[in-house]
Amino acid sequence: MICNNLSVNAEGHLCLAGVDTVRLAQTYGTPLYVMDEDRIRERCRTYRSAMRDAFGPDALPLYAGKAAAFRQIYRVMREEGMGIDVVSPGEIYAAASVGFPMGRAYFHGNNKTDADIAYALDRRVGCFVVDNREELETLNRMAGERGIRQKILLRLTPGIDPHTYDAVATGKVDSKFGAAIETGQAGELTALALSLPHVSLAGFHCHVGSQVFDSDVYLRACAIMLNFAAEMKAAHGYVTGELDLGGGYGVRYLESDPEIDIAANIRQVGQALRAQCASLGLPVPAVRMEPGRSIVADAGLTLYTVGTFKQIPGYKNYVSVDGGMTDNPRFALYRSPYTVCIANRMREPAALRASVVGRCCESGDILQEDVPVPGTVARGDIAAVLTTGAYNYAMSSTYNRIPRPAMVLLRGGEPTLAVRRETYADLCRNEL
Repeated sequence: MICNNLSVNAEGHLCLAGVDTVRLAQTYGTPLYVMDEDRIRERCRTYRSAMRDAFGPDALPLYAGKAAAFRQIYRVMREEGMGIDVVSPGEIYAAASVGFPMGRAYFHGNNKTDADIAYALDRRVGCFVVDNREELETLNRMAGERGIRQKILLRLTPGIDPHTYDAVATGKVDSKFGAAIETGQAGELTALALSLPHVSLAGFHCHVGSQVFDSDVYLRACAIMLNFAAEMKAAHGYVTGELDLGGGYGVRYLESDPEIDIAANIRQVGQALRAQCASLGLPVPAVRMEPGRSIVADAGLTLYTVGTFKQIPGYKNYVSVDGGMTDNPRFALYRSPYTVCIANRMREPAALRASVVGRCCESGDILQEDVPVPGTVARGDIAAVLTTGAYNYAMSSTYNRIPRPAMVLLRGGEPTLAVRRETYADLCRNEL
């Protein structure tokens, strides 16, 4: 099994957190997102403890809500003492609606509209991660109109290629995000921020990419960011109070993916950061990191009901399910790998290979190619796609007028409905 919260019971059924997934499918219907809440809480505690130990008591992990944003996840983050990384008023609204303390929210985005900025200011979001000159000047003006001084970080691009998917690489010089250090634009943005009366520059932010399996890119990012901080101290007398290193630790989608010891990796980054601060004569800043995928991905799986098993002798086989690119578009977008299994036939040999495909009227509606399946797979079986806790519910759509699935959270072996299944009436609710 790719994750230690997965098991197979005496009936040969796949279990998540000890709960029979076939029974969940029978109770709640399919497609169905299932999330292991205990696993999510465990990962939050790992990050909080590891970051305090490595960086000091002021360190704070910020859950990146873009991975999976819904009301219950923000309740969990509030209870676990996490900060949050939000990227839209919608995420701010969801978090605020369950009482998440907005002082621990960091607002990201490369193109915050005037309405976005106003919404976040009026809800007292703790920190804006400012991406560019236009945003900085607009934020200064709008904060001044409200008679406040808004805390900010400046998003910088350190010019690092994390050697991951281009679609999730965010730290290169030519990224759409942030001000590049290499071109001098980061220094210019810093000087401007320090000159403005209605923003308070707390420090700097960078994000090098996603699905990173070791600390190398963080070590390189630390070195570049701290050297930049030293330059800003020399040029302006400015001492960096916070340093946000972004998110990105990877998760196992396949058996071949490596396992990551998050605490050990963070400890390694902490040692390097402290050593470099000492050599540069800088105080150790309050460090932020933005884990999203690594907190929720392997806490989740998605269940489907098989509709057809189509065999084309001499060519290929297809297992069609009652979901697809509407509830998980990542294979269609990135060719993202996933492990797929037949949840009610886990002890049967998987002797055939098949493409697991969805129900949309779209040739590209594929969940995964070349999946090993039992030759007995049939209509009514339950298929499970593993490690779907991140960027599945968050990226889901209603293409072909297919309602979005329900979501169940498991805590202490007990399932609770967290998101209701959309109805056909929901699909038309905003139409006149």
